[in-house]
Amino acid sequence: MGKKPEILVTPNNVEAVERLIKAGADAVLIGEQRFGLRLAGEFNREDIKKVNEITKAQGVKVYVAMNAIFHNEHLGDVSDYMKFLKEIDVDAIVFGDPALLMIARDVAPNMKLHWNPETIATNWYTANYWGRQGAKRAVLAREINMDAIVETKENAEVEIEVQVHGMTNMFQSKRSLVGNYFEYQGKNLSIEKTDKERQMFLFDKERNAKYPIYEDQNGTHIMSPKDICIIDELEEMIDAEVDSFKIDGILKSTEYMEKVTQLYHEAIHLYLTDEDAYAEKKEEFVEKIREIQPKNRDIDTGFFFKETVY
Repeated sequence: MGKKPEILVTPNNVEAVERLIKAGADAVLIGEQRFGLRLAGEFNREDIKKVNEITKAQGVKVYVAMNAIFHNEHLGDVSDYMKFLKEIDVDAIVFGDPALLMIARDVAPNMKLHWNPETIATNWYTANYWGRQGAKRAVLAREINMDAIVETKENAEVEIEVQVHGMTNMFQSKRSLVGNYFEYQGKNLSIEKTDKERQMFLFDKERNAKYPIYEDQNGTHIMSPKDICIIDELEEMIDAEVDSFKIDGILKSTEYMEKVTQLYHEAIHLYLTDEDAYAEKKEEFVEKIREIQPKNRDIDTGFFFKETVY
């Protein structure tokens, strides 16, 4: 029997935070898009202060995303932002670029750091390398299977975080691809940088799949046509004591996130207290999630049960 994993969620605004805590969240991931990639919502400094106050009062953790792609001219802003996060005492910073680790040593030496390089966190040796450099947690790639996740956790010297639910990123370019395409065609159409509600899609007729596409300060992002959902396959990771289960809320409503968080909270608690009851209720959990899925977005198990082949 494993220990209870943290349920980490990505709220889309300050008001959503308390609702998701009540639904069972143990931690929230927030930030500004100029420092963090593919956030569910935009949180300026004032918002981050408010969220930090809410979470501290409720015994919940707040992590701030600083995993964008940075160039030389960004480093001064990065240092200043990290000083601010140290002053208000957030629980951790999520980073991908080693520059962030070097800056943290100078301006926030006691800050907890979570290593998240997206697709390249695929083995425990690399996770432990970053642990020895100062990271407390590794966020595993979503493209590895359950056996690899469990093996990594068994050999890891750092905490391990795994995404268990939600949309995943398939492609990112720092270019404004859609905007540039319209400009190339001579169409005077501007792309609104922060509006994810416009629901642009790439449509694959052969697979009947719609891939959400949006642009922001970090460029163009193409997302998966289905949401990961493994609410009925949590046993191995709980038994292995994976530290954090992430439910990603990008392009999702607060109402949706509340219900999904409640269901995962219930499923985890049920497995830890009565394995047989969890086994009996698995299908019900999946059906409840299917009922609230957005139109045209089915659920699947991602790469969890696929042989990892590139």
